Amino acid sequence: MLLNSASRSIAAAPGLGRRAASSIALKYSNALYGAALAKSPQTLTKVHSELATFASTIKQNPDISAFVHNPTLSANDRAAGLGSLFSTIEGSGAKKEALTDITKNLLTVLSENGRLGEAEGVIEGFNELVAQYRGELTVTVTSAAPLPKDVLSRLESTLKQSQAAQQAKSLKITNKINPSLLGGFLVDFGDRTIDLSVSSRVTKLNNALQQAV
Repeated sequence: MLLNSASRSIAAAPGLGRRAASSIALKYSNALYGAALAKSPQTLTKVHSELATFASTIKQNPDISAFVHNPTLSANDRAAGLGSLFSTIEGSGAKKEALTDITKNLLTVLSENGRLGEAEGVIEGFNELVAQYRGELTVTVTSAAPLPKDVLSRLESTLKQSQAAQQAKSLKITNKINPSLLGGFLVDFGDRTIDLSVSSRVTKLNNALQQAV
């Protein structure tokens, strides 16, 4: 399967840095997207929904989060943890719905390679590919604290006037939090980044002071 092929090509590259880890996640994202779309657009939608549930579960369930971010577990512990993870994502009672083989295969391969901690990066890359497929422009606004709705609304109105937004079928804005920015925000859309953060201004000021000495 495509996911297995992707895993074989990167499994022999342990201990890579942050940039390499992002590259690894992207390879999984591309393989996942290709495998899901090859099945059908409906499968792509279902996988997208399953991974959204998974991402939400990581944030809300401390036990699941600990399992996902622990690459030192034994094979038996990983297998047991995956079973619990699958059950959690599938839900229970009347709302229970079996996971697609594609989602199970992705999480199994990541776990076997000790890379389950890469899952969130894989999902992020996959979501971007799905958005492109649907003609959506996804804008990520990263700020030190949650932005007020009126600020996001004004930002959305401004972005809608851009050429990229006018070419897209829809515009989606996501607000991410990064306290290290100190203030202001970063705007990422398409292949562009607009840095309006206080930390960026502080860095520029420090660089200017160092050059002046």
